Amino acid sequence: MTEVPVWILVIAGLIIFVLSAVATYYCLELRKARKRQTQQLEEMEAAAEAQRDRVNTSIQIIAKTLLDEGVGLTEASLRIRVLLDSLQVEPAVKEEFVAFYQVSDQTSHIPILEDWKKLSRKEKFAFEKEMARVESEYRDFALDAAKRILGRNF
Repeated sequence: MTEVPVWILVIAGLIIFVLSAVATYYCLELRKARKRQTQQLEEMEAAAEAQRDRVNTSIQIIAKTLLDEGVGLTEASLRIRVLLDSLQVEPAVKEEFVAFYQVSDQTSHIPILEDWKKLSRKEKFAFEKEMARVESEYRDFALDAAKRILGRNF
């Protein structure tokens, strides 16, 4: 058997040592990256949960205000619908609170905010008359839905 020169063994050992050091470095970097990723995910989940809580609180406030007659049925329905949709609730929940969706659907064409201010008195009166008709048609259903939504979290 032939002997391998010592300098080749030293070079091979150095190569193995350097490759081991590089592998260890990348393993440590990967561990740090995973830890950062886990921490970011936890922060995002906490932020999402906080947002969900804020939306649920808003739904509760609007429903209570509707029951106390502090807000109109049309406005409350539009707001609750948008909030429920932002929570991506199950279809069963949408079905349970269909009154808000019905009122919202039937009044969604009515201008709001700045567009409402630009309307003439005659146009405003016509829209108000339409809102009153829709509200009287769905008032009992919507008030019942508002009572049922109190205390619920989605």
